[in-house]
Amino acid sequence: MDLKEYLKKQCQVVDDALEKYLPRAEELPTSLHSSMRYSVFAGGKRVRPILLLAACDTVGGKTADALPAACAMEMIHTYSLIHDDLPAMDDDDFRRGNPTNHKVYGEATAILAGDALLTEAFILLSREGGDLDPAARVRVIQEIAHASGSHGMVGGQVVDMESEGGGPVDLATLSYIHTHKTGALIRASVRAGALVGGADAASLEALTRYGEAVGLAFQIADDILDVEGTTEELGKDAGSDEARGKATYPALMGLEASKQRANELVEMALDALARFDEKAEPLRAIASYIVKRKS
Repeated sequence: MDLKEYLKKQCQVVDDALEKYLPRAEELPTSLHSSMRYSVFAGGKRVRPILLLAACDTVGGKTADALPAACAMEMIHTYSLIHDDLPAMDDDDFRRGNPTNHKVYGEATAILAGDALLTEAFILLSREGGDLDPAARVRVIQEIAHASGSHGMVGGQVVDMESEGGGPVDLATLSYIHTHKTGALIRASVRAGALVGGADAASLEALTRYGEAVGLAFQIADDILDVEGTTEELGKDAGSDEARGKATYPALMGLEASKQRANELVEMALDALARFDEKAEPLRAIASYIVKRKS
């Protein structure tokens, strides 16, 4: 399949839906809504919503039913980036090649924009509509909430900050950070798409294994890119992980071993899709793309 064309098309589908679901910039309070939209439309790859849509399609679901959850995932991801860039955390000046939210709107508005995006995500998830039955809707909400909180992304972020600058961490701690800070939302994206699509237990289990492998591979690839990528490619300062003493796979295992581990995870992800037909081709292609991307 032509993955580049697929990603471009799906990005547009997600962007059109986000445009529909987000508050308008001219709606009061305008500074807050402008700040929210600034980061959402700053040029992200939409990996999480695209994975959600692809998982839904893999099990025979409808894109229209999955779009609210897909957009909610992107709102949650964007809120996490806004907060991650703040001076109290990573203190980054650039994100996706643009000044970070707090550099444009100030720290207070950036914090509130992140808070608002997280809240809007759950408003969107809880809206009635489409063919999704109430029980499935609640299950999707629980899935995404669990992946976003202290047992998921937020928990991983805390351990990541606590480990920063303290010397090499052990593999168990590093794995916890990566599978929670980044992997949890990716896993939840795949599972939520499967749930919206009406996956049976065996299909959900297979897609869960795919999501776990892809989620960890994605973060290891990010670690590698921080070492090998350029500031222009990454849209942010290259080498920032090492400068901050962050826990990464290259720092613990070395660059080549990290690449090998990422490739092993991609093979695990592909093996998990063995039960599915050609509808899973986008998921297969995305798994391979994750370790080959340059940004």
